[in-house]
Amino acid sequence: MDVQQAGALLARVEAEVAKVVIGQPRALREAILALVAGGHALLEGVPGTAKTLLVRTLAKVLGCRFARVQFTPDLMPADVTGVGIPDGVAGGFRFRSGPIFTDLLLADEINRSPAKTQAALLEAMQERQVTSDGVRHPIGDLFTVYATQNPVEFEGTYRLPEAELDRFLMKVEIGYPEPSEEDRILDLHRKGFDADREDTFGVEAVTDAEGVRAARAAGRRVKVEDRLLAYVREVVAATRRAASVSLGAGPRGSIALLRTSQAAALAEGRDFVVPDDVKALARPVLRHRIVLNPEHEIEGTKTDDVVAEILDRVEVPR
Repeated sequence: MDVQQAGALLARVEAEVAKVVIGQPRALREAILALVAGGHALLEGVPGTAKTLLVRTLAKVLGCRFARVQFTPDLMPADVTGVGIPDGVAGGFRFRSGPIFTDLLLADEINRSPAKTQAALLEAMQERQVTSDGVRHPIGDLFTVYATQNPVEFEGTYRLPEAELDRFLMKVEIGYPEPSEEDRILDLHRKGFDADREDTFGVEAVTDAEGVRAARAAGRRVKVEDRLLAYVREVVAATRRAASVSLGAGPRGSIALLRTSQAAALAEGRDFVVPDDVKALARPVLRHRIVLNPEHEIEGTKTDDVVAEILDRVEVPR
């Protein structure tokens, strides 16, 4: 699959998902780019803004396996990864895989489970494998976590540690649709659409797992000039020098910005990255990797404000 073919495929995927996920074009594009770049995405938005629907529909359109785990305070690590059970025939223990063994995993309300359960995802997100009783169990190269959380409800939740946040390629913010878009949503439901019934989605698979792998491979072939590599590095390094920041993005942030910029160029049918690709992905890639100083956080400064200031200050390559 060449770059133009991959770009056309991603356009078809986006258009098909947009039939039912209405009013979230930026979030939809970023969710697709995370998958193409080979990373995971944290979806943040208030209830009822189509976070779950987006991931379910995306899996259906891509022809990939899908699993959903509802994170709760009593959820145990083994409930996610799997557990060894006695084997009465062969003796010893046999590993029974958990819902994590899939292609697209929806970790719903991930911040409602304690740290030890969240930590069960770390090995899988980084190495795409689960280790149980000293035995490694590969999950699969397409394994992608889409985790959701509510930005306004804090009772009964646990803060995601920086090490876990850094495993997410990007943090996608999902807002309310415009009035005209909400009218389209209501009309869709009036015509029989039900978000709980996939048979009412009216979407078709436009590719399969091999198509996703081919698109990923095409994304890695997108060219990045040295001057753009330096631009990516300088944008990320500037987060470490900002006066309002106590912890900036690390090298993993630079790699994430590079990979997502390549995916963005691919989605546009280009075989080369331009500065606008980097600027468009800087916020979702860096916003969750920046820790503000307490005084600036109290004053209402947002990490997006820091990234915007950096983009204005860092010289764009010509």
